[in-house]
Amino acid sequence: MVKIENYLGVIEVSRDFFTTLVHATASQCFGVAGMADPHPQRGLKRFFMGRNANRGVAVRAGEGGLAIDLHIEVTYGANIGAIVKSIVHKVAYTIEDITGVSVSAVNVFVDGMKNT
Repeated sequence: MVKIENYLGVIEVSRDFFTTLVHATASQCFGVAGMADPHPQRGLKRFFMGRNANRGVAVRAGEGGLAIDLHIEVTYGANIGAIVKSIVHKVAYTIEDITGVSVSAVNVFVDGMKNT
């Protein structure tokens, strides 16, 4: 849970909300062919247990804000640097705009390429 304190009280937001929001935002960015699982040996277990929707996204809460790790696959032939820069800005902006929680880091790991 991530706690947000303001003058009205305390708001608690689950990590699942953040991972779902980050997954949806990153998936819509140009050049992203899909999300990659950082632990492929666990992928089959997650698939059968129904927790495969947010694979490739890890959210950690710290004192400076949220730290987000993304594992993605990019479209073959696309400019990887531009894709990563776009993802970092879009994810940070979306999280801060929708929730008001600051983002301290967005780490993007390119784990593969897909030919579409």
